[in-house]
Amino acid sequence: MAKIKHVKKQVSMSHRDIVKYQLVSHCFFSDIQLSTSELNCLTLLGLFNDVELSEFCVTVVTENVFKNPQTVRNFLTKAAKLDLVYKYTADGNVNKKRIQLNSDLNLQTTGSVLLDYKLFYVTKE
Repeated sequence: MAKIKHVKKQVSMSHRDIVKYQLVSHCFFSDIQLSTSELNCLTLLGLFNDVELSEFCVTVVTENVFKNPQTVRNFLTKAAKLDLVYKYTADGNVNKKRIQLNSDLNLQTTGSVLLDYKLFYVTKE
C-alpha cells in the first residue's frame, strides 16, 4: 500500500483573495491561462457579482487593472467565449448590458467562505 504524505494548511484570506483563489483553481484545473490583469478583472467581477457592463469597465480602469474601457470589453468578450462570464441584457432596458461570473463555475463570492479541497496523487507500486 502506498504511503501518503498528508499536508494540512489553514489560511485566513481577504474577500478579494478567496475569490481570486477560486478563480485561479478553476483556471488551473480547466487549463485556462490568464494574465494577472485578466485574473484581477475577473476577481473584481466576482466581488460585484452582477453589474452593468459600462459601469464595470470604468471601475476596472479606475482600479488600474486595465488602461482603458475598451481593453476591459475585449477581455470580457474573450472571457465569455471561455465560459467564465455571462453577458445579458436586463429586462426592459435594451441598451444596458449586464455581466456576471458564470454560475457554472460554482464560485462562492458572498458571505463567509470555507474552501475544503482534497487533492491527491498516488504513486503506482
